[in-house]
Amino acid sequence: MKSFLLLFLFLSFPLMAQSGEEETPRSVNESTLVGLGRYNLRDTYLSPSTDIRYTGWVVQVLNERMKIVRLADYHVSRQQLIHVEFGSTRNGAGTANEYAGFVDYSLGYHYRFPQVQPGLKVLTGASARLSGGFIYNTRNSNNPVSGKADFDLNLSAMAIYHFTVEGFPLTLRYQAEIPFAGVLFSVHKGEPYYFLTQGSKEGLVRFSSFHNKFAMRNYFTLDVPVSAFTIRIGYLNSMYRTDVNRIKTHVLSNSFMIGFVKEFVSFGGKRLKKEGQGYRSAYY
Repeated sequence: MKSFLLLFLFLSFPLMAQSGEEETPRSVNESTLVGLGRYNLRDTYLSPSTDIRYTGWVVQVLNERMKIVRLADYHVSRQQLIHVEFGSTRNGAGTANEYAGFVDYSLGYHYRFPQVQPGLKVLTGASARLSGGFIYNTRNSNNPVSGKADFDLNLSAMAIYHFTVEGFPLTLRYQAEIPFAGVLFSVHKGEPYYFLTQGSKEGLVRFSSFHNKFAMRNYFTLDVPVSAFTIRIGYLNSMYRTDVNRIKTHVLSNSFMIGFVKEFVSFGGKRLKKEGQGYRSAYY
């Protein structure tokens, strides 16, 4: 585990060579998207049968910030993601509902490779993500809630493609993220949560990797300039499966996303006058 933390710290701090020259101001590309889609839940802590699945709808909000940083002579982008989701589902028999809510924060660094072809940017790197949430079942009386908390180190890759259609500029992006190591919280099957205040805490925090957890996020976006605004249209596919302490959980979602993008530069007024309107974008 220590080696994974050292790897992330190496990616997170400017240990590589840096240019001593003054650079063009680096802008921040920020977007906020709201999405609606389908939700699929299963948690054997709440429903002992692995065949019972709850399906329904999910609402998601995603805020993203990207900026070029000084690492590797300004060839690295920093990405921050704040993601909130809430879903409502019902079992196939229509006898019970499950509600779920999650919040996560992700910080990642991507190395920007030289253009492999005009208009195409390829980025690869790593990220750390902290998430927490719950699944609540309306039918259960003794154990109605299953709590979730995870910290992951992820591999991440992104491709950004700029092109035009009859002179109209568009930007297409695909990003994939998958955890390879981390830790997660889980009670034991059949153990009520009020027991956490008593007895042994052994086994509540587990190392997670491919042997007991598979999670992946696929993110497609298309940026469309409309008058003075840029609209970002997206599709977010999220998969989360765990098998820990004899409890199997999966949370699957597919959502259509839409929102706005803004590009801004943050520095003092004197430098603004000196530099004028030029800036270096992490995205465009």
